[in-house]
Amino acid sequence: MPDFLETEQEKTVRAYLNHFARTEIRPRSLEADRMQDIQPDFYQAVQRSGISMEMMPRNPGSRSKEGEQREHTTLRLSVLASEELSWGDASFLLSLPGPGLGGPPVSFIGTPEQRERFFAIFKDTEHPHFGAYALTEPEAGSDVAGIKTRCEAVNGGYRINGTKTFITNGSRADWVVVFASIDPSLGRAGHRTFVVERGTQGFSVGRRHHKLGLRANDTAELVFSDCFVPEENLLGGRAHYEQSKEGFKVAMATFDSTRPLVAAMAVGIARAAAERARELIEERYMLGRALPRYRALREALDDMDRRVRAARLLTWKSAFLADVRQPQSRAASMAKAYAGKEAVLICREALELTADSGEVPDPFLEKWFRDIRVFDIFEGTAQIQRLVVARRLFEEIGAKVGL
Repeated sequence: MPDFLETEQEKTVRAYLNHFARTEIRPRSLEADRMQDIQPDFYQAVQRSGISMEMMPRNPGSRSKEGEQREHTTLRLSVLASEELSWGDASFLLSLPGPGLGGPPVSFIGTPEQRERFFAIFKDTEHPHFGAYALTEPEAGSDVAGIKTRCEAVNGGYRINGTKTFITNGSRADWVVVFASIDPSLGRAGHRTFVVERGTQGFSVGRRHHKLGLRANDTAELVFSDCFVPEENLLGGRAHYEQSKEGFKVAMATFDSTRPLVAAMAVGIARAAAERARELIEERYMLGRALPRYRALREALDDMDRRVRAARLLTWKSAFLADVRQPQSRAASMAKAYAGKEAVLICREALELTADSGEVPDPFLEKWFRDIRVFDIFEGTAQIQRLVVARRLFEEIGAKVGL
């Protein structure tokens, strides 16, 4: 059974990260959103703090000599960190130095030499370094199997052609994990996964996206035009792709491991909005007075808090399953779908509860309302999450009845 009580270590981590978010992130938030960029002094603060966010633990679970499953709370700690830092500003969390979403594929199937080579750069504490994950394309977002980027085996490696879009930290990344198809007729079995390093001939950054929300985070288009990638940059080597769908499986495994983190980010933003709404309402009203209007406000605030807590519990459940290496695709999709949907509604309700006719809304609530919109979309839309949940449900039913 998962333990939903925080350990002393987790309480300490949460308190420290909340302090960092309150003192280093939140004061920079509105200006960074307006400038659509994060100033270098933030990375100096990160360096002083010792905080790093490798978005997925490299070894989420283990077995004892007797084969008993042991719980490692690595992903749960990452989930706690994601919530607290997103409470400050999710754009800053996404902009933390580290391998980012590119980390899990390198960890999952990279050879020991590849892991050492590509992760070594993050040992540099003097300068921020970034990794990125390039799967989404202009015509292939939720339909991962339909990617158009192509790779062709040539002497000494592969040649890649295609365009990726909405890539987090894309313009600043030192290397990017890129998914491409070697043969469209093979479907998912034709997917290959590469690490393309900055400065590689034929690899360039296209436009930097200007977004409705999360505007301070770098999100870019990446272009591959006869981009030559050496053989040693094919993650896992050719053997991993023989008679398998390894490339597609890596993409799906990455989503299973990162969706709890995205759910936790949504929880952090929803919590921030609910707390801000409570603060503003308490400034204006004496909520202890027995008036219908005040009772309705109290009930609305309590309902928002309850939904934040429910989303957190779903998120923790999915992290627990990952940490003990149990199947958690269904749990991760449930957490991401519920947290994203409820966070959107909570941010909207916070605006509505605190709005005064004809006045400009609270700047933080207005910003979080813009930021939260994407959480019902990226890392798989809500529709995709429901499909995943339904598929896993019918698989369970089929197994029980012998289908």
